[in-house]
Amino acid sequence: MTGYIELKIGAIPQVGWFNRATGASFRLSALIILLCSLVFFGQAEIAGAETGKPVVSGARVAGDDSRTRFVLDMDRQVTPAISGLANPYRLIIDMPEVSFNLPERSGEAGRGLVADWRYGLFAVGKSRIVMDLTGPVLVDKTFFLPAVDDQPARLVIDLVRSTPDEFAGFVTASRTVRPRTEKQKAASKSDKLTAPKSRLKPLIVLDPGHGGIDNGATGVAGTLEKAIVLDFAMLLKERLDETGLYDVRLTREDDTFIPLGRRVEIGHELAADLFISIHADSVRRGQKYARGSTVYTLSDKASDQLAEDLAESENMSDVIAGVDLEVEALEVTDILLDLARRETRSFSAYFAKTLVNELKSSVRLINNPHRSAGFRVLKAPDVPSVLIELGYLSNKHDEKLLVSDEWRGRMAGAVTEAVNSFFRPRLARQQQAPSQ
Repeated sequence: MTGYIELKIGAIPQVGWFNRATGASFRLSALIILLCSLVFFGQAEIAGAETGKPVVSGARVAGDDSRTRFVLDMDRQVTPAISGLANPYRLIIDMPEVSFNLPERSGEAGRGLVADWRYGLFAVGKSRIVMDLTGPVLVDKTFFLPAVDDQPARLVIDLVRSTPDEFAGFVTASRTVRPRTEKQKAASKSDKLTAPKSRLKPLIVLDPGHGGIDNGATGVAGTLEKAIVLDFAMLLKERLDETGLYDVRLTREDDTFIPLGRRVEIGHELAADLFISIHADSVRRGQKYARGSTVYTLSDKASDQLAEDLAESENMSDVIAGVDLEVEALEVTDILLDLARRETRSFSAYFAKTLVNELKSSVRLINNPHRSAGFRVLKAPDVPSVLIELGYLSNKHDEKLLVSDEWRGRMAGAVTEAVNSFFRPRLARQQQAPSQ
């Protein structure tokens, strides 16, 4: 008995016949697989042609606990820079910016010496793969195989088990800072942000968390935190700009990774009057109950377990992206700096209270919505700073709200009103100044 079927691969309909008695549908399935492969690789080539960047179309890990091979399928050759980081053991593969055209969930499971791996844009013009290792390794071989017939080009990295001392030597050798060229020095200077020499408007820095190689949390339905918070930050900037009262800057305007220390520096360099970090995390404990917006300020001791867990998670952002963490400077005992820090924390707490009051009439809040913990991104001693959890992606109800235009509009409106209330006394004084 035969029948007629119509398939649709992408936007292209495919027609075939099958015979229930003979099982001819198996041959059709093979044809479907072939066609899907052609479509997939065709899309990869188109992506590369459109962006002009190399395309990574496949990745896999093979081997065991003594020797492991990592392979990337690519459309052209690139020259990687491979380095290591300890505490925890990680391998860093830096490349020119590429387009990652990989299946979802790629890297979540490793094999052999590789526990798992992640990938993404690390900086402008630079892509990165970070491997979490099961222990110390050495890079035995790295080579590139050119494309042959219908096989893509391949970047191959062979790892072998080593000792902690050998890995430490590899880290030192691979992370040695090379002298910068004059061109690099000039580019570095141009990246520095400076505050306007004279300004009448309060300057606000919005800090959408994560980005690039650091996806942040992933929702129950697959929503990425880094995308949600960037969209909201752009919307909030629009709302604040519409008032005409503020100069609003963003720490990132695209899917680029920004280290935590650099985020703090941006607020300091701009001499910001207010710094708002925006997140939408997942929680490990009490997933069913952690729901609603929360406002966090900096404190030496966490206000509760949830705050402590979230601060620990957020402070791992640099580790996730493969940043070489420097030892934090010792606490400065200068009395003037200490006074400035206390004043800053006082202003931060005042804005947090104002924000909670505005939010409670517009969106759902978690119990005890003003909490505190040691968030690294809030540690600028001279900039009032808060961290807003829009909601928790580990909660399916919050996730639905976070992707709702109507909810985000209400949230942005409430935050804008809180900012207006916070700066109202200053703006009033500025308006009265010319008449005095």
